Amino acid sequence: MRALALRLHPGDDLRLALEAATREHALAAACVATCVGSLTHAALRLAGASARTTIAGPLEIVALVGTLSPDGPHLHLAVAAADGRVHGGHLLPGSIVHTTAELVLLVLDELAFARALDPRTGWKELVIGPGG
Repeated sequence: MRALALRLHPGDDLRLALEAATREHALAAACVATCVGSLTHAALRLAGASARTTIAGPLEIVALVGTLSPDGPHLHLAVAAADGRVHGGHLLPGSIVHTTAELVLLVLDELAFARALDPRTGWKELVIGPGG
């Protein structure tokens, strides 16, 4: 296991930046260890919903968790609004960095993650294999 630190800048798309880092660093399996920063707005898919929800900001990132694979990420984001209300859900493209996003990823060299359709859930779910 090794760590990879990233700093995103104003205007960066949080999810797209993580997808790009997965490609750029050829990550076969990784997870988000920590993320702090702020967003101008967050694009989420809420629990049980199929439609996109946009939360207006500015917003503080209070949590980001999930897995990264060459087949795509599975990421959950929680953000706090100025009045302290917290919103969370699946992170979608369109969550734009306001001032910064500081991330530490754990690269799991001993594993390889993939995503395959699970007929029981109807979603592409994590498949875990040995790393190279």
